[in-house]
Amino acid sequence: MVNHPGLPQLIIILIYLGLLLLLGLSSSRLFKGTKEDYQVASHSIGPFLLLMSLFGTTMTAFALVGSSGEAFKEGIGVYGMLASSSGIIHSLCFFLIGVKVWKFARRHKYTTQIEFFRDRLESDFIGLLLFPILVGLVVPYLLIGVISSGTVIQSLTAGLSPDMFPALTPDGNPIIALNGGIPPWLGSLVICVVVLIYVFFGGMRGTTWANTLQTIVFMILGVVTFYIIATRLGGQDGLMANLNALAESVPEEKITRMEMSKTKFFTYLLIPLSVGMFPHLFQHWMTAKSANTFKVPVICHPIFIMIVWVPCVLVGIWATGDLIPAKPPLPSNPNTILPFLVKTQTGKVLGGLLAAGILAAIMSSLDSQFLCIGTIFTNDVLTHYKGKENVTDAQQVLYTRLFIIGIVAITYLLSLGNVKSVFAMGVWCFSGFSALFPIVFAALYWRGLTAAGAISGIFAAIVSWSVMFYQALEQDALRTFVLKLPLGGEEYEIMPVVVMLASSLVTMIAVSLVTPKPSEKTLARFF
Repeated sequence: MVNHPGLPQLIIILIYLGLLLLLGLSSSRLFKGTKEDYQVASHSIGPFLLLMSLFGTTMTAFALVGSSGEAFKEGIGVYGMLASSSGIIHSLCFFLIGVKVWKFARRHKYTTQIEFFRDRLESDFIGLLLFPILVGLVVPYLLIGVISSGTVIQSLTAGLSPDMFPALTPDGNPIIALNGGIPPWLGSLVICVVVLIYVFFGGMRGTTWANTLQTIVFMILGVVTFYIIATRLGGQDGLMANLNALAESVPEEKITRMEMSKTKFFTYLLIPLSVGMFPHLFQHWMTAKSANTFKVPVICHPIFIMIVWVPCVLVGIWATGDLIPAKPPLPSNPNTILPFLVKTQTGKVLGGLLAAGILAAIMSSLDSQFLCIGTIFTNDVLTHYKGKENVTDAQQVLYTRLFIIGIVAITYLLSLGNVKSVFAMGVWCFSGFSALFPIVFAALYWRGLTAAGAISGIFAAIVSWSVMFYQALEQDALRTFVLKLPLGGEEYEIMPVVVMLASSLVTMIAVSLVTPKPSEKTLARFF
């Protein structure tokens, strides 16, 4: 192992993936053979498992890998922009949207959100419109995890075999921090295959069990990572003394919000509304055993977010200080900050365990999203138009599995492109879902919402998203793109999500006020 410094980490990662496969495959023994059991675990998930699965599927590589890299560049304000607001807004969405969605799903036998919108608005077209939009927004979300998993594995297995796996710059020079590590294309492929296997056989039950294990793993190991890195870098006796030493070593602009405008900071707070329209969260809400099952997730979710986000953001900030002996290769790859510090500041065995923890967070989102996309295709396209009476449960499970294989393959191929910042990709993805939030909120709480209003609101959201995304691409500024609002002789920076959400909301209300409502019979079923 002396000649292969990345070997212990690789062995531990492989052992963890093997255990995960064993757990996922074991859950398939409880599979009842019905599409309801495969897609929503027969509505049998209790409070603890629901908490673990909801938290696990929302804490993606965006939270771990992305937040550390972004904190390195932007400072402490990254935590306030998303973590603190997410803790509150996510729980509010679970309470205000999740519980109602669960009630309607149990009453009307829904499995996906498209089924709910079709029924609520008496519109078949809204399903055709939402399907490509939801899939199109979920795929970048999937890419965040697939790309990050390859980066993490490469960074933490660096030195394994420089001759077989050289890591080179475009100029042909070796990247010391990554040289010899398992290449990203191979690491990402292994993760995709592992997730595919236990989702394929275990369905929602396997996904929930795997998410529970992985949430426990990455939360415990995340706290351990934080403590060890703080101890190694601080060089003091006691955790608080180390934290003070690290804080003093960090440039002042990184421990304040001075590099971030106030309007940009506060408009970021709209992005966590995205959880209200995440299709994989809809599916997890529908797995709950009862409405009371939501109590534990609503209360504990903000606490869990703090436990995960605080260490990741602080680690990214510490990397800017004078106590880091070697700077991470951030300019060339902003996704490597967390694995780089884990690799350089921990022992081989512990580094392997921490690598497993990071991968656990990544995979706990991928599995839910893969299953969700397969379910949407089967229920809302194939079965809906072919007729439920013409498709057996066994066929629906088969079609779901086949579509999952297809979407995994497409996501993996897309991940082979050069994506530099998972944080930027995440922000754009979440902004698109946030822009659709007014639609779901109105569908649950406003009798006056019409099909035309919802459809026009969706169009407004997606058109505004597309225009601004195109502008950001043209300016090569996906990570830094903001809108500048001139007021009183000054320019105020606002996030694109403001325009997306406002256009969706205003258009939806305006059109709904002048178009026919659903029938009273339909409204009576929901209000």
